[in-house]
Amino acid sequence: MSLAKKMLVVFVNENDTAGELPLYEAIVRRLVQLDVAGATVMAGIMGFGAQHQVHRKRLFGVSDDRPVTVCVVDDEEKLRRILPEIRPMVEEGLVLLLDCEQIP
Repeated sequence: MSLAKKMLVVFVNENDTAGELPLYEAIVRRLVQLDVAGATVMAGIMGFGAQHQVHRKRLFGVSDDRPVTVCVVDDEEKLRRILPEIRPMVEEGLVLLLDCEQIP
């Protein structure tokens, strides 16, 4: 038996900020306050967005603003309810709501 869920995926850059915090951290802290089931932040090795500027890890591990992804899986109702809180935080980036299936 599988359970239908939704996945909220937010793509931002490592150097994006929300006030004093990295944007990905501000998003996760807000998600905790909004009582979502959980969230994971993943740093990308390489990527590009609408501007077609390639971001990657450079020599000696120094970043040139790598891509960062925040993933959240929860019920559709909850994710749709929190979207108005999360979407305005992402000025440049991509926010997706995807169908997914939880495998017990």
